[in-house]
Amino acid sequence: MEKVLEVKNIEKYYGNKSNLSKAIDNISFDVEKGEFVGIMGASGSGKTTLLNCISTIDKVTAGKIIIDGMDITKLKGNNLNKFRREELGFIFQDFNLLDTLTCYENIALALTIQKVEPKEIDKKVKEIAEKLEIKEILKKYPYQISGGQKQRVASARAIITKPKIVLADEPTGSLDSKSARQLLEIFDFLNNNLKATILMVTHDAFTASYAKRILFIKDGKIFNELIKGNDTRKQFFEKIIEVQTLLGGELNDVI
Repeated sequence: MEKVLEVKNIEKYYGNKSNLSKAIDNISFDVEKGEFVGIMGASGSGKTTLLNCISTIDKVTAGKIIIDGMDITKLKGNNLNKFRREELGFIFQDFNLLDTLTCYENIALALTIQKVEPKEIDKKVKEIAEKLEIKEILKKYPYQISGGQKQRVASARAIITKPKIVLADEPTGSLDSKSARQLLEIFDFLNNNLKATILMVTHDAFTASYAKRILFIKDGKIFNELIKGNDTRKQFFEKIIEVQTLLGGELNDVI
């Protein structure tokens, strides 16, 4: 299988010499093309810092992060901005749709910035809109559509550039159970039908059970790994709960 992401011995420190804290402690792992990987851990475990480093929002103190053969820890300025814009897809907790743009324009925005030809943009937007069943709302504005439709528009925007990897940080954190399930089913569709590679940080066992593999982070290190294999989602969910119990602390702190 083709490796999309290689995280090699990364460390991340905050503070100064007199008050130094280590958020990430020598973490290494790979993600292959087409995988759906969840990252779990209690609050303060380092999981969001890890995602921020992979997404180029934050910089590692030591180690390498290689995406599609490129060491992103060496990128700077315009090269970094270009890489983030063209090779990464983001799905935010609150979707971050622009209310002054139609759904069509929100989805097309990344391609417009890349100076893709209007005909090609139109073709790509309509293709992804058809796959995610949102063609009928393309002319509407975000404030005119439902939460579930916003999820689909945000997902279409994240995948339209065919990014190497889609990154999601607590994507269901502010959603009710119905909306959360709808979004996770979209993730499932993106992964299984559109072959998107997804890396998702979550503290929620139900959300994590949609992934195919889970890395558990504790005190900045990888504590355990679970692979779904042939398990049903219910069986996988139960195994996730078991590992969370081993992570220690009150169960409510981590689920």
